[in-house]
Amino acid sequence: MPYDLPAMTLRHVLEGTARRYPDSPALSWVGGEPLTYGELKESAEAIAAILGEQGVGFGDSVAILAENCPHWGVAYYAITCMGAVAVPILTDFHPEAIRYIIRHSDAKAVFVTEKMFPKIEDASFDPAPVFINLESFRVLEQGVTRDALKGLKAAGLREYRKLREQTLRLAHIVPQEPGEDDVAVIIYTSGTMGYSKGVVLTHKNIVYDAAHIRDYFALGPDDRLLSLLPLPHTYECTLGLVLPVLNGSQVFYLDRPPTARALLPALARVRPTALLVVPLIIEKIFRNIILPKLTSNKIRRALYRIPAIRKFLHRIAGKRLRAIFGGELRIMAIGGAPLAPVVERFLREGNFPYVVGYGLTEGAPLCSAAQVATTRYLSSGYALSGVSMRIDIPDDNGEGELLVHGPNVMREYYKSPQDTAEVFTEDGWLRTGDLARIDGDGYVFIKGRRKNLILGPSGENIYPEEVEAVINQMEHVAESLVIQHEGKLVARVHLASEDLDALYAGDSDEERRKKELALLEKIRNEANTRVSSFIRIHKAILQPEPFEKTPTQKIKRYLYLGM
Repeated sequence: MPYDLPAMTLRHVLEGTARRYPDSPALSWVGGEPLTYGELKESAEAIAAILGEQGVGFGDSVAILAENCPHWGVAYYAITCMGAVAVPILTDFHPEAIRYIIRHSDAKAVFVTEKMFPKIEDASFDPAPVFINLESFRVLEQGVTRDALKGLKAAGLREYRKLREQTLRLAHIVPQEPGEDDVAVIIYTSGTMGYSKGVVLTHKNIVYDAAHIRDYFALGPDDRLLSLLPLPHTYECTLGLVLPVLNGSQVFYLDRPPTARALLPALARVRPTALLVVPLIIEKIFRNIILPKLTSNKIRRALYRIPAIRKFLHRIAGKRLRAIFGGELRIMAIGGAPLAPVVERFLREGNFPYVVGYGLTEGAPLCSAAQVATTRYLSSGYALSGVSMRIDIPDDNGEGELLVHGPNVMREYYKSPQDTAEVFTEDGWLRTGDLARIDGDGYVFIKGRRKNLILGPSGENIYPEEVEAVINQMEHVAESLVIQHEGKLVARVHLASEDLDALYAGDSDEERRKKELALLEKIRNEANTRVSSFIRIHKAILQPEPFEKTPTQKIKRYLYLGM
């Protein structure tokens, strides 16, 4: 059993770490007083007692509707350690979607912050769940207003500590202990196809995944993480909360969105040794900070095209990037969406300590990864120990749908036997919906989503993600989306507004529009020189606003298929 756990449950994870590192810092705000692991365990027990007093028992669902914060982790462990089921809800969901999840999951209680309360304040539930303020852990009375919640939020950690001391008297009432195969969480994904399903993950699914990630993403009690991604997403929850707790590491939280103004001082203060990011974060840094300095004039642009000089410049820029991240970063895990090839090339040539993994919510989430020293360009690594991956009905190039089997794979979709049956093969393998190939060494190369695959004029496979990667490398392009319209490929291109403001300064709206059309045509022509003849783009059109995205920054393609 990994880490000498008596069983692979979240309760044993927390209890084991609290026993080994009771006085080590666990969760805290950036610049705030941390909860130690001993306090985290006591707090979870105290809050579990509150839930028990409110009628929440073994197997009951409890939702968490809150921004990232130390108390989020307290609530998560309180719920799961008592044998109840956590239902994390993404704060960006529409209020109607949030209310649907609370109803569909049969939530008996909801942890909610003052900021999120308006999304459920006027909703009707039958039966009505118990609402608990996450800032103070106070049970809310029926009909409470947001103004009343502000007072509870202002009381902050002081009132919470006081409450914890009061409720510890109830903690001796030991709730039923969950087993490995009991449900720990139900995660409702946003779904890039616009359909949200509840992914049922057991304690073993999550703990097995976290325990075996150590082969690639090793952490210890001296490690520090800065949380940048939403905790309701299983990527951040498993790798950014369960994994650090399993290893006694410290996690810091921002009290505001991770914009550059908030993020850079936090990085300097925390000096993280490990980070979890989605590609968009590192791609923005490369395109907005690093690349402009390397190609600021004609001479530099010409030198940058010479491979040997480019590699030299990337090594220098890689050192500067590590300094931006606090100077002590030893591993950055990138996942959740495809990483632009040009950005990965920079990371490799800049000797930046990165790894790219592959996973999905149904896999708890990580299925494959690599160590910093064993990454391969454009690969998502190799399967976790005990996890199997294979290609279903490979074509002549060895490409086909990726299937996964292992202890990390979900049990089912909640209340959806038909969806569950469709996502598993007859012999029990999970259909990921991703097209991939696996090389002779077991490295996985993701090609794109099966539902996004476009057939060329003679039956060729066209992966729009690969065409988008070509377009996104071009100057002045922020992001793009390639779709098929009337049998031809069309690229929707969102241009970098900062670049255009400088290029078109002083131009009238009509002049700017003409130049934008000319730039789009230039982008189309250049892209067509870099792709096969059957992949050529028929038309490039302007996407005025950034594309709407999922929490892991994948474009919601279904919103743009109608042109």
